[in-house]
Amino acid sequence: MKELAKQLDAGYEWKAVLLLALGFGLVGLDRWIITPLFPVMMKDLNLGYQDLGNIIAVLGLSWGIFSIIMGGLSDKIGRRKVLIPSIIMFSLLSGLTGLAGGLVSLLLIRSIMGITEGSFGPASVAATAEASKPSRRGFNMGLQQSTFALFGLGFGPIIATQLLSVVPSWHWVFVIVAIPGFILAFFMHRIIKEPKHIQEKKEMQAKQVKVDVKADQTKHRWVDIFRYRNIILCMFGLCGIMTCIFVLSAMVPNYLTDFLKLSITQMGFVTSAIGFGAFFGQIAIPALSDRLGRKIVTVIALIVGIVFLLLFIGMGASPFGLFALLFWVAFFCNGCLCMLAGTITIESVPAALISSAAGTIIGVGEIFGGGVAPSIAGFVAQHFGIETTLYLALSGLIACTAFCLFIKETAPIRVQKSVESKAEVQAIQA
Repeated sequence: MKELAKQLDAGYEWKAVLLLALGFGLVGLDRWIITPLFPVMMKDLNLGYQDLGNIIAVLGLSWGIFSIIMGGLSDKIGRRKVLIPSIIMFSLLSGLTGLAGGLVSLLLIRSIMGITEGSFGPASVAATAEASKPSRRGFNMGLQQSTFALFGLGFGPIIATQLLSVVPSWHWVFVIVAIPGFILAFFMHRIIKEPKHIQEKKEMQAKQVKVDVKADQTKHRWVDIFRYRNIILCMFGLCGIMTCIFVLSAMVPNYLTDFLKLSITQMGFVTSAIGFGAFFGQIAIPALSDRLGRKIVTVIALIVGIVFLLLFIGMGASPFGLFALLFWVAFFCNGCLCMLAGTITIESVPAALISSAAGTIIGVGEIFGGGVAPSIAGFVAQHFGIETTLYLALSGLIACTAFCLFIKETAPIRVQKSVESKAEVQAIQA
């Protein structure tokens, strides 16, 4: 472990983590900018709650499927070949969303956009882990993933509602937010390196050294990730917590305007709490877990999140009160999402399988939490009222907590202490 830490380039570490964090932030912005715009879009395009749920769902489904596919592929071909084309394509598709003239075109564009963002996700998580010093892994991975919510759900509602006051229509908002992705792709092309096992493979091929590919595949098969208990628990836990987060993210803007009767500006302010809370939570909770352990921090944070969500459900039309409660819900829930989708997952499998594991976990979570759950929420809102969708979010959070109770500790500091304690006991018994 110490030798690995010495080999890591500190200069490359912070540059890589910064670029990957900005990239994941743009993924969040391009994905979620549509929800604060939807109260305006639904009137212009004659759409309903079920349509909103389906638009969110179709992106989540394609994201999930391609997270599984591309996570394993990036372990074989490298991170750069996945990351750079992905960021260019999802930026382009975000701009094309502004040209949509109806439900069918929106569904088509957003489904293809999910393919590109789903490809970016696991490769970026793996690249961050590979660039990080082990003692900073939790913090770095939390920072990298935190920008998804900060840009998409924090700045996104504010950017969307403010741009609506200065541009001719909502169509232009999508075009404007697509521009930064092309700039970032250039810098990623210049800086991001391939992981060590990919570099070694290329060097061997360049020297025309015969590689026993079949033997390597036997040693590191994709299906082997399911031999680790944490992978299965994280998978089901992520389905639950993503149900909570994605249902809230999709439905809260309309809940605030249609049920609590807040203005568009007030809605943008309150909804931004999801992003800001998630940003700080995804930094603080993983960093805290570096010192105290992954399991205990995750379980306690989930329980506290449940309490704040219950308080949010009971809160009336008070913008500042709603903002504060939603901030803390997002703080604890998104911090735990980062743990399940990133840190705990990659620490539970061998290095050559980390992108495959992350892609699978994120993919299954996206298919259910980001795809099926918003569609169900749209149906529930359409037939039983938008306010009832909050209880769907609550049920997902409770289910996640139940699965996390059985997770095996992976934090290096706790694992090392456990090994040392066992060694001492064996020495005494001997």
